Amino acid sequence: MKKINLAIFASGTGSNAKNIIAHFENNNAVQVVTVISNKEDAPIVGWCQQNLIPVQIFSNDEVNNGQILIDFCKNLTVDFVVLAGYLRKIPGDFIRYFDEKIINIHPSLLPKFGGKGMYGMNVHLAVKTACESQTGITIHFVNDNFDEGRYIAQFFCKLESSDSVEVIQEKIHTLEQNYFPIVIENVINSILL
Repeated sequence: MKKINLAIFASGTGSNAKNIIAHFENNNAVQVVTVISNKEDAPIVGWCQQNLIPVQIFSNDEVNNGQILIDFCKNLTVDFVVLAGYLRKIPGDFIRYFDEKIINIHPSLLPKFGGKGMYGMNVHLAVKTACESQTGITIHFVNDNFDEGRYIAQFFCKLESSDSVEVIQEKIHTLEQNYFPIVIENVINSILL
C-alpha cells in the first residue's frame, strides 16, 4: 500500500512541525516527505538539517508563485499539506490544486480572533484584552481567505482572569501538541476509508 505523503509548511521554531514528524515517524500509512519554509534562518530549518529531515526553502517571491509550490509537491507526490506556524498567505492556485487537503491550525476559537495579522502572541493578546473566559484551537481546511476554511475540529481550554498572555500561550501550546497530529491522522484516515 502506498503511503500518504505529507508536506509541512513552517516559518518559525517548528514545535508543531516537530510534533507531527514524531507522530508519523513509524506510521505504516502516512509519512512526512518534506518541510517547506519561507525563512532560511527559521529554527525549524536548522533542526530539519540536523535530523536529516528533507527541508526546502522558498523565498517569499517564490511562495507567491503557486505553480512553483505545485510543481515541487507534485514531484514528491504530496497528498496533504499541513500548515504548522506558516506565516505566508498560500496562493489561490495552490489551494485549488490541494482542495480540502491543506490543513491549518489557528490558536483561537474561530471565527473569533482570526484574519490577517492574527497569529501567535497577537492572538493571545487579543484574547486577554477581550477578557475571554475560554480560548482554544481551531484546526481547519485552508481556503482563499485567512482562517475562513471549513472547520475540522476545535478544542477548548478555560481561562482565569489572572492568566497572563504567556500562560494563555502555554495553554494553547498544550492543546496543539495534544491534538494536532491526531486530527491530521483522523482526516487522512476518513479519506482513505
